[in-house]
Amino acid sequence: MPGKLKVKIVAGRHLPVMDRASDLTDAFVEVKFGNTTFKTDVYLKSLNPQWNSEWFKFEVDDEDLQDEPLQITVLDHDTYSANDAIGKVYIDIDPLLYSEAATVISGWFPIYDTIHGIRGEINVVVKVDLFNDLNRFRQSSCGVKFFCTTSIPKCYRAVVIHGFVEELVVNEDPEYQWIDRIRTPRASNEARQRLISLMSGELQRKIGLKVLEMRGNAVVGYLQCFDLEGESGLVVRAIGTACTLDKLSSPAAFLPACSSPSRELKESPLVHPPSHGCRSTHNSPIHTATGSRLTQNFSVSVPTLIYTGMGSGSAGKEGGPFKALLRQQTQAALEQREFPFLTLTAFPPGLLVHVGGVVSARSVKLLDRIHNPDEPETRDAWWAEIRQEIKSHAKALGCHAVVGYSESTSICEEVCILSASGTAAVLNPRFLQEGTVEGCLEQRIEENLPVGCGFCHIPYDELNMPFPAHLTYCYNCRKQKVPDVLFTTIDLPTDAVVVGKGCLIQARLCRLKKKAQAEANATAISNLLPFMEYEVHTQLMNKLKLKGMNALFGLRIQIAVGETMLMGLASATGVYLAALPTPGGIQIAGKTPNDGSYEQHISHMQKKINDTIAKNKELYEINPPEVSEEMIGSPIPEPRQRSRLLRSQSESSDEVTELDLSHGKKDAFVLEIDDTDAMEDVHSLLTDAPPPSGFYSCNTEMMPGINNWTSEIQMFTSVRVVRLSSLNLTNQALNKNFNGLCENLLKSLYFKLRSMTPCCLCHVNFTVSLPEDELIQVTVTAVAITFDKNQALQTTKPHVEKSLQRASTDNEELLQFPLELCSDSLPPHPSPAAKAVTVEKASPMGDGNFRNRSAPPCASPTVGVVKMTPLSFIPGAKITKYLGIINMFFIRETTSLREEGGVSGFLHAFIAEVFAMVRAHVAALGGNAVVSYIMKQCVFMENPSKNQAQCLINVSGDAVVFVRDSDLEVMSSQQPAANCQPSCTGEVTT
Repeated sequence: MPGKLKVKIVAGRHLPVMDRASDLTDAFVEVKFGNTTFKTDVYLKSLNPQWNSEWFKFEVDDEDLQDEPLQITVLDHDTYSANDAIGKVYIDIDPLLYSEAATVISGWFPIYDTIHGIRGEINVVVKVDLFNDLNRFRQSSCGVKFFCTTSIPKCYRAVVIHGFVEELVVNEDPEYQWIDRIRTPRASNEARQRLISLMSGELQRKIGLKVLEMRGNAVVGYLQCFDLEGESGLVVRAIGTACTLDKLSSPAAFLPACSSPSRELKESPLVHPPSHGCRSTHNSPIHTATGSRLTQNFSVSVPTLIYTGMGSGSAGKEGGPFKALLRQQTQAALEQREFPFLTLTAFPPGLLVHVGGVVSARSVKLLDRIHNPDEPETRDAWWAEIRQEIKSHAKALGCHAVVGYSESTSICEEVCILSASGTAAVLNPRFLQEGTVEGCLEQRIEENLPVGCGFCHIPYDELNMPFPAHLTYCYNCRKQKVPDVLFTTIDLPTDAVVVGKGCLIQARLCRLKKKAQAEANATAISNLLPFMEYEVHTQLMNKLKLKGMNALFGLRIQIAVGETMLMGLASATGVYLAALPTPGGIQIAGKTPNDGSYEQHISHMQKKINDTIAKNKELYEINPPEVSEEMIGSPIPEPRQRSRLLRSQSESSDEVTELDLSHGKKDAFVLEIDDTDAMEDVHSLLTDAPPPSGFYSCNTEMMPGINNWTSEIQMFTSVRVVRLSSLNLTNQALNKNFNGLCENLLKSLYFKLRSMTPCCLCHVNFTVSLPEDELIQVTVTAVAITFDKNQALQTTKPHVEKSLQRASTDNEELLQFPLELCSDSLPPHPSPAAKAVTVEKASPMGDGNFRNRSAPPCASPTVGVVKMTPLSFIPGAKITKYLGIINMFFIRETTSLREEGGVSGFLHAFIAEVFAMVRAHVAALGGNAVVSYIMKQCVFMENPSKNQAQCLINVSGDAVVFVRDSDLEVMSSQQPAANCQPSCTGEVTT
């Protein structure tokens, strides 16, 4: 499908002074696409040139349109010396290649330089003319839509979900090529940026070809990552879910962006709304008795960690004919297609039938140099091995699919840890087959699975459980078996019955290791991984019990590797599911009963734990209704009877005498204290302070238990870099420092957001890395959403401010919060602390205070700022159009770190510039928001002795057009709404 690319350079503004004699600039522009370059005339003596060039035309294949970025370079003309570079703009042409996409890219783009940052703006107009090509052997995938959101896009419906797509491309890193020794840092950074942009376009094109082979037209849950392997090379990889989507054309079908979970339940982007039944995104239970096993990785002679957490319960004998039909349909679907991995975390109703458990795998590999970039078989084989392990565990749980699937890496020197995790599940096979989905099977599913608890029921036979677990009958339907604890990697189902509110639960762990090289280092890391995995899950289980809850959603576990340590960070949202049994308490059992003072200390700790559980239940309003056995047809077995039942069903030959360690408390979770480390673990449970009054936090899109959301949202990104001062740190001291770092980071965010109370921090995404020896970096991205509360705000704020005043140990960090981010007025950040917080402020044009806004749309001539949010929706608004994916990679380097405000000032300015450039590209496409925004990578490197620093950031999201619900009402009553269009989709200066 050949095409014609047309580019016009209109003007520039706010250019830097390049001629010191005249304090002006002689600017001109080079426009390059592929191997063709055009130049504008030199505009003499001006900082705001007006080129108004002719149309530069490039005749290229559509394959090149997908692979190559449009490069616009602004230079200063010198007569007797080389022209000086001012900066560059990279424009992705792919959003113009969709049939429903924008027809032109037009707007002001920030001119970016990897050394000096943003240096003015340039106005560019880009058009593409495509010629229809039906060649079956074509190498382009024009027309395939990509979405970062992990749910079905709001203004689309799912026809068929085809399955998993993955691809990776490799190349040599320009940073480690021999020519890098003689070229300038700017040239090296630009070569790296251009290569990554090329690899990203090629990867997206190859993914699209696979989708076309599946007869799909979209990729949902698209996740692209960069692996910087140093001298070994550069790997760009991506995964996603191939789907066939249909656009909802009628205005009434546009789905509201979930102003409340109840509205989302009624108006979700599905094939057809069911009258009742399970519309849940299903979860994967993990029982308290978790298991892990090691498989030797022969290629590196180190073990691969495979952790499988499972839930429990069986379907019993109820619904036998239905289950037999479902198994037959599932088996037939499995014979016809590959094992499905889905990156989705929210699903159409009826797709997820049952959930088996959380499955994950890790592998330690030694990196080798990429000899042939065209043959990435080695990396492909590594990931194929990981996916095969995930697949085998899912099959052991009686499941034929993995949902909420994700992959990640952690690299240090020659060692790479590959991680993958997901939720084993049973899917409705009708969604995985060609043709219409409207049939009787999903209706039968909805009739047989009770509302709100179907996802909790396990899919495998109770008599052949692959793990030990406690089983009870479902507290909702009393027909199927459920586990006592539930872990999952996906979002909370919209129809789940939840008691009280949820909360953010984190497990943090550090472990020291000796410095080693090559295979010895890989062996040491793989020896530590099983114990770290076990301790992280133990922490999660303890903290879940301490909160008085019984389920985790959105579980994300990270393992970061450094030269001298390993760090683990697990985040999830804890809730109380009404279908699961009430969690037992935490009982401490000591080993030295003869020591009176020790026994007194144990009893004191036990009292503090019991008081904490009671306070948490009151704080999160966990008051489950009492269920009498007379009202229930199937009584719940007593704990002793249940344990004997399980032992009789177990196929294990290791019969153990029953020990009652709960000291009279049935179902208590026993913590045995046999050394100082165990005591430290108990102390760490009690050090996690709850959020201040008026604040809630979760890592899922919506906070369970809160329905009355407003439209006031504010996204923020915080990066904190800490250098360890002492060289003789122990594991306990390291854990204490890491816990303090994360807790203080959350407290500082609460303090800065105190004016928004009551509010909830949603989609809290923590990322930990060890970029250098003795350097810890924690990055947080989240969005604060306000909600209506009965109590007055005036009574909340003084209490919050008083409780948070102690958390502000560094007052300089509180400067300029919140701030308006614009490319022409980036504020300095002189804080010397190694912290940076950048906030995306809502537009003053009514977005900030939706409830009190009475002016009609377009009443204000002010142009709003493009909104950015990590959520897949915008509260109080409808997404009417998806304009394409935003996937951008930036490098920033400085040789004057102290002069730019230290680490904090450098990171703050860089992140603000990233925000400005993302906004500019979205506005040029005609959009007014970015949803599903994520900072996938933030790599910071520092050389304090040379006053140098470098940072690499990769961000992505979906560019959209949204309309406020109130604006839709006004526009429906006022037909001449065309005059108001610029306020919603007009050009935005950022």
